[in-house]
Amino acid sequence: MKIGRRGFFKIAAVTAGAAGASAATAAAAAHGAAEDGPGVLVDTTLCVGCRACEAACAEANHLAPPPEDANVFDQKRDMHEQAFTVVNRTEKAPGIERFAKKQCMHCLAPGCASACPVKAMSKSPEGPVVYNPNRCMGCRYCMIACPFDVPKYEYGSNAPRVRKCTFCAERQAKGLKPACTEVCPSGALTFGKRSELLEAAKTRIYTNPGRYVHHVYGEHEAGGTSWLYITDVDMEQLAFRTDVPERPIPDLASGALSVPPFVMTLWPPLLMGIYAFSNRREEIKNAESESSNGKEEHHG
Repeated sequence: MKIGRRGFFKIAAVTAGAAGASAATAAAAAHGAAEDGPGVLVDTTLCVGCRACEAACAEANHLAPPPEDANVFDQKRDMHEQAFTVVNRTEKAPGIERFAKKQCMHCLAPGCASACPVKAMSKSPEGPVVYNPNRCMGCRYCMIACPFDVPKYEYGSNAPRVRKCTFCAERQAKGLKPACTEVCPSGALTFGKRSELLEAAKTRIYTNPGRYVHHVYGEHEAGGTSWLYITDVDMEQLAFRTDVPERPIPDLASGALSVPPFVMTLWPPLLMGIYAFSNRREEIKNAESESSNGKEEHHG
């Protein structure tokens, strides 16, 4: 098959169009995420700050064990590539402490999945927002699109990946609970059906006047999330973003991140085209060389 300049640019254009269509399909899938999937209700009034969830998460995901020193509570912490969840502390009143764990919120319509041009991030039918490192091209659009600042990048690695809580997708597929919810000794973490957890959260709020803030964090934030929180302090005190819009992020970013700039989708197919064009030129060169050698042997 002969590939000329015109053929090369046809390959690049067609493949780039396919990449753009793929990104749009991913965004549509994210919007269609069901609200009745698995979820976790976090009651921060019950959390004792034992950080057993951190240790269980590290073990389940083959991460470095979390520090045992209680001084980690001296400052607000964020997740990083070796910590998919962290527990922070705040003071409700003198002598009264509150704790809460942070991790990926697993949005019903995740902005990270919508923004990813190669579908390395996706919302699985079972509920978790999962990451495929074999697809990732390292653009880090997912990090920009996340309203909760969750995805982290392995900047120090020779083969960097985006890292975040997996919602123990593999464990859930086997009928097991997420590791963190399984080890919580105080009942602060309840795993179940999101719709039922949301009802339970509202019941706790309205049957315990004065105990909770009248708000379920995660019910509407970013269009709704799989993780839901009830608390008696402001979520900002627990190092959570409180400026998250209620509309799904893919809706807000449809003009910017859900369909990446054309140059980002063009590079992979362009490189493929260059590779095919170069290979064809090399084949022609080798064929001409063999033909020339054959003629010399015939004359000899």
